[in-house]
Amino acid sequence: MIGIALILLVQGATQPGPTIQLGVAVRPETVTVGTRFIVAARVRAPEGATIAWPTAPDTSESLEIVSSRMLDSASDSLRTEETARWRLAAWDTGTMTIVFEDAVVTTLDAETRVPLRARVYVRSVLPADTALHDPKPPRDIMAADPPWWRWVVVALLALAVIGLLVWWYLRRRRRKPPPVPVDAMQYAEREFTRVERMGLLEAGERGRFVALMVEVMRDYLALRLPGAAPSLTSSELVRHLRSRSDLPVQRLGAILSEADLVKFARRAVTAERAREIGQEARAIVREVEQVSARERATAAAAGKAA
Repeated sequence: MIGIALILLVQGATQPGPTIQLGVAVRPETVTVGTRFIVAARVRAPEGATIAWPTAPDTSESLEIVSSRMLDSASDSLRTEETARWRLAAWDTGTMTIVFEDAVVTTLDAETRVPLRARVYVRSVLPADTALHDPKPPRDIMAADPPWWRWVVVALLALAVIGLLVWWYLRRRRRKPPPVPVDAMQYAEREFTRVERMGLLEAGERGRFVALMVEVMRDYLALRLPGAAPSLTSSELVRHLRSRSDLPVQRLGAILSEADLVKFARRAVTAERAREIGQEARAIVREVEQVSARERATAAAAGKAA
């Protein structure tokens, strides 16, 4: 385990926020050109907070990403603690400053951006007296006329491409039947039932059960609520719906945070807790459906009145 010194981040006095601690370490701190090293950052936040880490640092020709980001979680009932690690390699000498996008810590009432910076010293593997020789001047390219059959091949390829484009255009012009509309609630109930009948809990695949049940809930929200696209991260989805006081946003954020720990941090979950998460996903879908049904009824009444 890489030791990381914690640094207390204090927010401005005009807008107090949650206490968040950050620690960043580089191991080893001095490397040679091309040698791999690890940048580790640990954030400690209040219990229930969600942490959105950057995928990778801002790279250039002198910095290479060796492997994707790794996440570890050590949360308990008093705090949320996560550690992110990036494996990198440097291809230039001297002191390099590694700049990441800010990590975003989201609590129930605040969102804090935590800047991430790291430094590593890269020393050369060449001897101190090594001198670089001037390269030889470029040589002229030997020009030669291509054989006649190459033009025939090029013409045939061009005709083949044109024929494929014409075929694609004619196929696109054929009228396709309109897609069958999908009812969001019917889809969610059908998929919830399908996942439960797979017997994942009985087979010991509790993490997969949690991931599939939460995925069905996310698909329903994308079908029913404008802007709740499946491509949004959990924290982005909660921020998007935070203004909807008629929706169970707080419960949604809690279940998404716990499901992310199970999916990405491989957090252990009991069969009973996995079943509770699935039931909570169903309950959130039904509550959102009730709110959506009332909104549709109100819009229909207003349309008739108009």
